Amino acid sequence: MMKTAYAAASLAAFLGAAALTPSAFADPVEYEFDKTHTAIRATWTHLGFSHQAIQFTDFDGVLMLDFEEPANSTVDVTFNLADGFWVGADQDRFVGHLNSPDLFNTAEYPTARFVATGFETEDGETGQMMGDLTLLGQTHPVTLDVTLNQRGPNPFSQTPTAGFTATGEILRSQWGMGYAAPAVSDEIRIEINTELTVVTEE
Repeated sequence: MMKTAYAAASLAAFLGAAALTPSAFADPVEYEFDKTHTAIRATWTHLGFSHQAIQFTDFDGVLMLDFEEPANSTVDVTFNLADGFWVGADQDRFVGHLNSPDLFNTAEYPTARFVATGFETEDGETGQMMGDLTLLGQTHPVTLDVTLNQRGPNPFSQTPTAGFTATGEILRSQWGMGYAAPAVSDEIRIEINTELTVVTEE
């Protein structure tokens, strides 16, 4: 259960090897989520019997990526939590509980936010993205392991695209979401798979 997000976006961690000369550096480029090819999931253990998951479906962000110098990148993703979960068909009762004060308390805290604070990569393809996750009115650091799966023109649209996978783990109780822990695991695994496309002027 996060949001991460955790992101999210997640996303810019390796934006390229940092061994280039300053004269080769370019300005960050604005990207946006291809939401038809983005899945942001949180999984946990339920009473030791099974692994369950929710998917976050309502999110937007500012994604300014610099593949030559990751430190110049900006990743800032906001999740709209009310009506922003997918847990499967005919799960109104569970969705209601997720929105309740036991868990996300969306009436009082309708959004969560992840803001990247740093990026580390040695090979331009794998690395870490550090950031701050704000949830239930509290902000704590989160680290995501990120892999750049592929970068290049989309073969169908020819739009410049970058595909990332990001994973990490948080303790939900750190944000005050300790309901039913540890029977329902406090540890929440975040997994983000996304395709980002360059924003173009129409």
